[in-house]
Order: sequence, then C-alpha cells, then structure tokens
Amino acid sequence: MGSKERIARVKEETRLNILDAALDIVKEEGWNSLSMRKIADKIEYTAPIIYEYFANKEGILLELTRKGYIILAGEVRAALNKHNDPAEQLEAMWIAYWNFAFKYKELYQLMYGVDMNCCELKKSMPESALVDDLIYDVIEKLIVTENLSEDFVCRKYYTFWSLIHGL
Repeated sequence: MGSKERIARVKEETRLNILDAALDIVKEEGWNSLSMRKIADKIEYTAPIIYEYFANKEGILLELTRKGYIILAGEVRAALNKHNDPAEQLEAMWIAYWNFAFKYKELYQLMYGVDMNCCELKKSMPESALVDDLIYDVIEKLIVTENLSEDFVCRKYYTFWSLIHGL
C-alpha cells in the first residue's frame, strides 16, 4: 500500500472516529451536551483537528443524520426482502422502521426531531428518500386502481407514517 492510500485510509478512520465519538457522547449525555471540544477530548485530539474534518457541529450532525438514513434504509430493505407478498412486505417494513427507532434511538431523534428542520433536510439529503421510495413502491403494488396518482400514494405513505408515530 502506498503512502497516499495509507494517508487516505487514516483520514477516513479519523473521520469515522469523530462520528463515533459524537454518537457515544450523545448516548451518554444527550444531544445538548455534544460539543467539538468534547469530541476532541474523547478521541484524544485537539479541537482544531476536528475542524479539519467538519466545519462545525452542524456538519457532524448532518453526517450522523445521513448515516441514520442509510442504516434505516438497510433495515427496511432487509425486511422487504424477507417476504414476497406486498402486504407482508409493508408490515415488515414498518416493523423494521419501528424497531430502528428504538435500536438507534439517538440517530432517530436526530433524523426526525431534535433541532432539525426535517422538511428542509429531506429535500437536501438524497439518502432520506431511500426509505420513502422502498415503502412507496410496495404501497403502489397494494393499491389496485387504474388511475393511481403519486399524490394518493404519498397520502397513504404519510397516513402509515403518522400511525407509526402515534399522530
């Protein structure tokens, strides 16, 4: 392995360590306790090093949000692939969604609430659409009608989403 590859690998490992440290701090102390200084202390670097990887705390939060959407999409996709019947797929996907909310509580809070403008975030982060697209596709398979509109599927999706969130 050449030195360029090694340097790139070390940089990526440091970046991932920063994200892991941030998530550990949040699990131990809550979102309000997260700071660049605490992250630096946790990985035994100085705070300026953290800024070489992320411009600010919001950059770290954004990357953790992206990570959450990717993990959630993987869990939902795995649930989808366990079944052939669309009704069973849909049920399994929503159960996977529910389970994600508890298994990855801190990421879920970040993705769907804590100090985040979810609507704006979803528009700017392609990863946020991964789960929506998987579920939309199954909803479309379940609805047997000639003039199925995207708006109708969207309303059904948000009806299910509201139910899972207790709204």
